[in-house]
Amino acid sequence: MKLLVKNARQVVAVCSQMQKFLKSQDIERQFVILENTTIAIDNSGVITHVGPYRDVISIIPEDQFEEVIDASGKCVIPGLVDGHTHAVWAGDRVHEFALKLKGASYMEIHQAGGGIGFTVDKTRAASEEELLELYLQRLGQMLKNGTTLVESKSGYGLDTETELKMLRVIEKAKSLQPIEISSTYCGAHSVPKGMSEINATKDVIDMQIPAVVDAINSGDIVVDSIDVFCEKGVFETETSKQILLAGKDKGMMINFHAEELNYIGGVEMGVDIGATAISHLEEISDEGIRQMALSNVVAVILPTTAHILKLKHPPVKKMLEEGVIVALGTDFNPNAYCLSMLTVMNLACIMFRMSMEEALVAATLNAAASVGKSDMHGSIEVGKWGNLVLFDAPRWEHIIYQMNASELISHVVQKGHVVFKKIS
Repeated sequence: MKLLVKNARQVVAVCSQMQKFLKSQDIERQFVILENTTIAIDNSGVITHVGPYRDVISIIPEDQFEEVIDASGKCVIPGLVDGHTHAVWAGDRVHEFALKLKGASYMEIHQAGGGIGFTVDKTRAASEEELLELYLQRLGQMLKNGTTLVESKSGYGLDTETELKMLRVIEKAKSLQPIEISSTYCGAHSVPKGMSEINATKDVIDMQIPAVVDAINSGDIVVDSIDVFCEKGVFETETSKQILLAGKDKGMMINFHAEELNYIGGVEMGVDIGATAISHLEEISDEGIRQMALSNVVAVILPTTAHILKLKHPPVKKMLEEGVIVALGTDFNPNAYCLSMLTVMNLACIMFRMSMEEALVAATLNAAASVGKSDMHGSIEVGKWGNLVLFDAPRWEHIIYQMNASELISHVVQKGHVVFKKIS
């Protein structure tokens, strides 16, 4: 056996019946907190036992484990899941932060050649090795903050060569560090300079997607999802639909941006074509909420973006009340420089009035559902990956309540391996 985590003060299992997601109305009845609990993980990285110490060691004696962590006085939560990131890029945008402080809007900066366009130029110029080094540094910071599964997009290339370069960087990183990565192709992140929306759509469908599929078929990369920035003045609803369906036809899940700055019916379109998840949603309609709830499309909410851009808050409380599956993500990118799901949970509670239980579910089980991986991620249950965050606190809620909560983390465990340990 690989790892024994014994006598934890509190273990937040999240759920106990292998649920693939939890809606708000389910949390009061199904949210699971265990006291004085021990967790056993086997050599394949899978949890085999969760229960009182005496019960576990009566089946598997302590001396049969390669490693034992005495978790007395500690709390344990599942490894955190970041449902939306843009983590492969070169060139920061700190100068744009200064412009925003003076009142410039996101679209004003974008239309002046900044924003995504600025990062595209820097990313195109960077070598694959440079991008990989930057990406690994960012993943290392995510790990220290308890993230064990992350969704990671391309999208700062906007041409075939650079999009493939970014996807190769994501693929290489999978074997060079512990965090599991769900890869998303996002060639339709913006309309490139000098192109129309129609021409950009044609390039994505006729040139980029076939090249991505060729790279998948040759074994160079694995791509789980397709994304598009479905927004007024970028990719409108119809062109977004064409792009998303082209990716779906090649086996990719649909997981895309919609209704961030303007309502254009992107959610209704996404539900209609079978999206797995839709992100942002600041401008979602009541009908969009109703359809997402009925279809179990995951809403990936991004508090950092709404906070930094001073956007209207997405109607998260209404989504929760009406039965939408709500997940969270950092939206890490040059515009929203946050690598911590701990910060995101804190912001979600303060900005959107989510309960701490709702925020933790959104940052674990439901975020895993947004990338189609909640069968093995997002809760502490027998048969799931042994992905754990251990921290020193009298109650589990401190991991959200404290704004510097990363300081509490003593261990991060990925598939039974201790991949981060605080130096005391």
